[in-house]
Amino acid sequence: MEAKIFFGDVEVGKTEVNEIQNPYSGEVVSRYPLCDASDAKEALKIAQDAFRKNREIPLSQRVLWLEDVIAQLLEPEVKEEMAQTIMLEVGKPIHFARIEVERCIETLKLSVSAGIEQHGETFNSDAMPSGRKTISFYKRVPVGVAALITPFNFPLNLIAHKLGPALIAGNSVVLKPTPEAPLTAYKFAKLFIQSPHRAPNALSVVYGDAEVGSTLVKSSVPRVISFTGSVPVGKIIMSQAGIKKVALELGGNAATFIDASADLESAAKKCAFGSFYNSGQVCISLQRIYVHEAIAERFASLMAQEAAMLKVGDPADEETFLGPLINEEAAERAEHWVQNAADEGAEVLCGGKRAGKIFPPTVVNNVTDEMKIVCEEVFAPIVSIVKVKDFGEALGKINDSPYGLQYSIFTNDLKNTQRAIEEFECGGVVINDIPTVRFDIQPYGGSKLSGIGKEGPKYALEEFTEIKSVVIC
Repeated sequence: MEAKIFFGDVEVGKTEVNEIQNPYSGEVVSRYPLCDASDAKEALKIAQDAFRKNREIPLSQRVLWLEDVIAQLLEPEVKEEMAQTIMLEVGKPIHFARIEVERCIETLKLSVSAGIEQHGETFNSDAMPSGRKTISFYKRVPVGVAALITPFNFPLNLIAHKLGPALIAGNSVVLKPTPEAPLTAYKFAKLFIQSPHRAPNALSVVYGDAEVGSTLVKSSVPRVISFTGSVPVGKIIMSQAGIKKVALELGGNAATFIDASADLESAAKKCAFGSFYNSGQVCISLQRIYVHEAIAERFASLMAQEAAMLKVGDPADEETFLGPLINEEAAERAEHWVQNAADEGAEVLCGGKRAGKIFPPTVVNNVTDEMKIVCEEVFAPIVSIVKVKDFGEALGKINDSPYGLQYSIFTNDLKNTQRAIEEFECGGVVINDIPTVRFDIQPYGGSKLSGIGKEGPKYALEEFTEIKSVVIC
């Protein structure tokens, strides 16, 4: 099936198209039109005009708009079609693709709630001698036009995390989804555009890579750029955006510490999930495990056992846990990095060799800080185990990273728990579970190179709105 451009409510095709192949089978599963800078500019103009015309649309209508989409997604045939499309385009195992659709529905529900609960605040203008009594307050207003750029690893729910808050706030949107999953984005956008309660022409969708993305970012039309993706692209966006709001959810190098007091069997099971879920293609995929020296060898053995039990293969199989990486290049890079670590003295306990785009769960022991699989984001199902003498040593190593998205600790020691909460240099801390834990209701975003701003509908509304101060004398 072919995705189409949406210039507002108008669906447009092109003769030149790109084909998307299923990462597992190689079968062509979707096509999308080749867009260029002129398409991006046209979409921005439509969004700008739409915002001017839609200013009087009440919040109640925007609530009904999102509720229409939620109702459609709750239809069993639509829900399954979206899951199958995700599975086919990006190779996500069907079980997890269905979970992503469920999470998307929850994200839209949270967006509705956040929009309803959003409010301003009064302030006392006579609090200082230079002031005087007035009726003074502020309200939050939409920024205007928002440009949204989304990645392949969660091609539906990460759109919802941007689109839901942007639209409930009253903005107009130009969405540029990942080139790897155009049909997923097209089908999702169509649910919005078919709604009788839509704000006319408030949503446009264009496809492409650098040319289209750069045109959106450089333009003076959007007042906010919301991007999820890599650090190098995030840096380019920051250099090109000019004076506008920029929200960036970038890379990570998630880590955990396994204390001697922890339940090792439970920790190993959870760590295997966090390391290998979605083939490690998650910003908060568990990549580094620092283990107290007293239990390090036992834990490494348990991790290898857990990894060996995970079913690898066809994402259409209901039992598959781990499918292919998104492309051959990603699999080749993962294999190369593991081989480099082995050449430098690391011990590969399981995995490490690819079969096409399939890269199996890989556990590497006796890793040093300088190895790429530790100090750089791998974005593959590889986890490294590092022995440390105590939490103090682990804390220094965990924080010694240019990233700071989410970290965790497994411990029954209250002092270590308190220390982790206070001293981990990151946007999110998890106690007695993996750093891969993310609830869609929570504020989510990192420090350092991991990004700027927060996701989670309530917190994303701060990115998609501005404060307007009002004084009545």
